[in-house]
Amino acid sequence: MPEDTAPVLPPSPAASGPAVLDEWVTRLVRELGLPADVINVALVLDLARDAAHGVARPAAPLTTFLVGYAAALAGGAPDDVERIAAIATRLATE
Repeated sequence: MPEDTAPVLPPSPAASGPAVLDEWVTRLVRELGLPADVINVALVLDLARDAAHGVARPAAPLTTFLVGYAAALAGGAPDDVERIAAIATRLATE
């Protein structure tokens, strides 16, 4: 490895807490041009957890994407997201 190139290390456990996640979501929402209150982080994380544990780990991102897509097609209101997330959660935990 060249002397002037430091190895890329994974983030420390302290760098992966709620503050880092909040900062990431805020930055991503802003860059995507979305309203600041567009996401219920707890709902999405719970949905991802249920899909990962109830189906398989790769089901987490697929499920959250599909729920977001379906909710957008249904109108995108918070109630749409909650209703569609409940369907996916039920299926993942059956």
